[in-house]
Amino acid sequence: MMKKVNVLVVDDSAFMRKMISNILADHARIHVIDTARNGQDALDKIKQHQPDVITLDIEMPVMDGITALKEIMTNDPRPVVMLSSLTREGADKTLESMEYGAVDFIPKPSGSISLNIQDIEDEIISKVLEAAEVEVKTLKRDMPTLPIKKLVPRPERTHMRPAKPLGDQPEAFKKIVGIGTSTGGPRALQQVITQLPEDLNAPVVVVQHMPAGFTKSLADRLNQLSKVTVKEAEDGDMLHPGVVYIAPGGFQMRVKKSSKGFRISISKEENRNGHQPAVDVLFESLAELRGVELISVIMTGMGSDGTNGLIQMKEQHPFTQSISESKETCVVYGMPQAAEKTKLVDFVEPLTLISERIVKLV
Repeated sequence: MMKKVNVLVVDDSAFMRKMISNILADHARIHVIDTARNGQDALDKIKQHQPDVITLDIEMPVMDGITALKEIMTNDPRPVVMLSSLTREGADKTLESMEYGAVDFIPKPSGSISLNIQDIEDEIISKVLEAAEVEVKTLKRDMPTLPIKKLVPRPERTHMRPAKPLGDQPEAFKKIVGIGTSTGGPRALQQVITQLPEDLNAPVVVVQHMPAGFTKSLADRLNQLSKVTVKEAEDGDMLHPGVVYIAPGGFQMRVKKSSKGFRISISKEENRNGHQPAVDVLFESLAELRGVELISVIMTGMGSDGTNGLIQMKEQHPFTQSISESKETCVVYGMPQAAEKTKLVDFVEPLTLISERIVKLV
């Protein structure tokens, strides 16, 4: 018998508490140990029950979810899955919660009180079970690096290159960097991308498993913090060195050769490996390119997305350089472990050294 996962459900809506609890309780491996109506109530219930996983609403009275998350991660770290709205403000707060240590998030399908919450019951169950696999010691180790100040708007950060319009004129570069990540990825991407230099002589294309409506907030947030330019990729974008292109949630992203250079192709398709965007789709498109060298990076995440793409990159570009995040810093070691099992990974690096390795390889 596998040990049951004890879950604390936190939401200010009695309806949502009941619906989420019922969804989770129907799974044989999950036990809803209690519910809480706000952040302060949650902190009290955590002391009382010591749950394995917490589902935590963002918008609540008395104490909101982000304030409660900071307290949890400072005093009693454990896996937390946030529930958020699909609004732009909700997306921004969700990304903030990722920085403060939340393992993952679940978008409510129709606002703070989602009458159709059962439409995503499979996602709720799978993300809670995935969160239960996260080692608390990883969360504890990551805590000192968490940002504690509000972001400064990019134009006021004079040491950074201002956002620039990216035209159709090709720029010379010899390498393309592809990055794939999932659970724990937003914080990992912040660690890596903010350390890339402004004059990086390669474009960077990124797949972060994330639904539509959230990747724009992720790109904007990273753009504020980084020396390189970061944007949500659009269909037809020409690749430029020193620019990071993040695949839009809900779409597959590829890189294709055009008469002028290399371009982004965005399309709505079936999920691959349960994901859209999928790392394999991006990496397989990179494998088909000619006239450019490739660098692949696979970081924290559940499953094996990216492994098949890595194999194709190595088969078609034998000089592809591959990096994976080491087990010691992964929130979830699944994707890097699957890549390393192929024996095709050239460098296994802790998260803090991945950007340095990328710069050396470029």
